[in-house]
Parts: sequence; structure tokens; C-alpha cells
Amino acid sequence: MSRLVLTDVSRRFGTVTAVDRFSLTLQPGEFVSLLGPSGCGKTTTLRMIAGFLEPSEGTIDMDGRRISAPGSTLPPEKRNMSMIFQSYAIWPNMTVAENVAFGLEVRRVPKDELRIKVQRILDVVQMGHLGGRYPQELSGGQQQRVALARALAIRPRVLLLDEPLSALDAKVRVQLRDEIRRVQLEVGTTTLFVTHDQEEALAIADRVGVMNKGRLEQLASPTVVYSRPATPFVAEFVGLTNRLPGAVRDGAVDVRGVRLPLVQPDAKDGPAIALVRPETVSLAADPHADLGPLVGTVVAISFLGALSRVTVDLGDVTVVAQLTTSDASALPMGTRVRVVLRPDAVLIARDEAAAVTA
Repeated sequence: MSRLVLTDVSRRFGTVTAVDRFSLTLQPGEFVSLLGPSGCGKTTTLRMIAGFLEPSEGTIDMDGRRISAPGSTLPPEKRNMSMIFQSYAIWPNMTVAENVAFGLEVRRVPKDELRIKVQRILDVVQMGHLGGRYPQELSGGQQQRVALARALAIRPRVLLLDEPLSALDAKVRVQLRDEIRRVQLEVGTTTLFVTHDQEEALAIADRVGVMNKGRLEQLASPTVVYSRPATPFVAEFVGLTNRLPGAVRDGAVDVRGVRLPLVQPDAKDGPAIALVRPETVSLAADPHADLGPLVGTVVAISFLGALSRVTVDLGDVTVVAQLTTSDASALPMGTRVRVVLRPDAVLIARDEAAAVTA
């Protein structure tokens, strides 16, 4: 388990800044997810940590040792890190056991010890019974387990994961993401997991860092990132958010006749867009409701299993409520409803940027 520290790291490609003054500290054994849209700098950051790219500015330290700085970068093979890519990158001409053993053989581990280590790590990823098979005889999820076992076999100080589940179907993704977390906790390796899938990031990480245009907009626990987003971008990228026009006054925002507290109560008075989560919206059928700011008509229902999202047209704006499917089934399209906004603290969208402390 190692401590990894990135300090004001930037990376430019010509006139394009891919990563902009990025700072992050991973504590020993911690699992951190970097979340953000394509092109936000996640993979570039990962490649700088691995040693495949040199930072244009800033430094990267591992356990107090400088491993990257402009003009001075420790080669990847001397960092004792493992990186798993989107593609499985396992050798088709080797068996599962041979793939996992490769890194240990390069390190000249004695054969008897090697066999024990290979079997042990294959058992950890629940592939111990498939050591003699070739990659083409495995499913995609099984191949990714082999890639994980190979990465962990050398006992890396840091494990880097670059969207390793993106090629898998939805059910296998859920199973394998939970497996990655279980294995990481069992082995204890400091881990940085890059994804654009918010559910993945929130489900398994100790902390989540949300990136946008090369910058880290927020770094916090999954609960805080979701319930107390630091910026409008975080609020809208992490989870579905209603955008309701309102007006800030005296530390709260008035939205369609309802006064809601603010995440940032020191916001200046004036027009603003309140970012309201669907789960804080409830609906009540009222076929005789008069026109009003929070009276509307159900125009769409999205079935999500145990939950459903119900879209209500209020005339000048639509609002989405997330309800249990049993409650949503009582509100078919065309139903006249009253909308109730729970008085949870909300973020407002303006041309303001929140500072991030990593």
C-alpha cells in the first residue's frame, strides 16, 4: 500500500491543455474513482501516474519519492504499478495461469513460489479452476478477471484502472465492479479507477473526483458528491437534475412559490437556476386542480425496475420526479397532478466556479 501525491500537475499537447493544475492525494489502501465525460483528462492523468506521459508542470510523488516532474520521469517499469486498460490485453497464446505468471517470471520468482502465488491470486478473483484455459475459451468478464489477476500478482504499490468495464454488458459490469472492490479490499492495494459511468464511481469508491475540462471540480465521498455537489457541473453530471428557474433572496431560493434552502447560503441575491434532484420531488393526483405554478400533467413515465421517473409538464417547464414504481403506476400519462418540492438544500447554477481542495 502506497501513498500517491499529485501536486499542480498539468499536461499540454501543443496549444491544448488536457490536464490543468490537478492535485490529488491517495492514502495507502484507498480506492479513488476519477469520474468525468470523455475528453476531461482522466486517462491523461492516469498515464502520467503510470509514467507513460511526462507532466508539463507539477510533480507526482509516491511514498515521499519524486517519480514525475518536467524533464525528470521515472520509467514505468521502475514504478511497481499495474495498469488495466479498456481492452483486456491478455496474451491469446498463453493459458490463464501463464498470463498471470508472466510478471512474476520477469521478476525471476522461483517456480515453486510462482505456482503458489498464481494459484492464490486466481482463487482471489474466483478463476482458480480455469488456470489451464486459453483466453478465447473465456467470456469477456472472465478475461477481465484474468487481467485483474495478472495486474495484482506482482503486488503493485498502486493499481490503475482505465475504464476496465466499458466493453462488458450491464449485468456483468455490475458483478465485476463489485468483484474489483472486493479484491481491492482483500489485497489492500492503493487504487485509482477511471470511469465515465457515475454509478460505477459512486458504488465502489472511498472518494470520487469529478473532472471537467482538465480540472478537478470536486473530490469527496460518494455521498457528499451526490448530495452536496460543489459546482453546477457536478450536480448535473452526477445524477439527474431538474433545472428550475428561481430567485435567490436572503440565503434561500424561491422556486415557483416554494422557498428552498441553499447549499451555499451566502449566494448573492438575484435570478438563478435551482438544481433539484428528482428524488426530492413528489406528486399527488388531483384531477380538479386549478392552474398554478406547481400543477401540471404527467407526460412521460420511464420504468427503471423498482423505481420509475415521471415527467410532469408545468406549462413553461417540465419537472422529473423519481418515485417507486408502485406509486408511479397510479399516475398514468395524462393525469393531473400537484408537484411538491421537498425542502432539501439545493445548488444554483450561475457563472460561478467553486474552489476544490484535494
